[in-house]
Amino acid sequence: MSKFTRRELAAALSTSAVLLARPQVQAPAPALPANPDEELKASRAQLLDNAGQLDKVPLPMSAEPATIFRP
Repeated sequence: MSKFTRRELAAALSTSAVLLARPQVQAPAPALPANPDEELKASRAQLLDNAGQLDKVPLPMSAEPATIFRP
């Protein structure tokens, strides 16, 4: 195991901070169709895709917020 000097450690940390601070490139959102029926289908497809992406993330029950429903 090699030892880092304080200067080497500072240089490594500052480099990683710069790399993390770079803006991430996102894909542009697809344009909505002009036809209302096609727009509805596209919105439903996007909703199902988003729900599928959320299902992939494990979430323990202890992370769920306490919710009280009152009439």
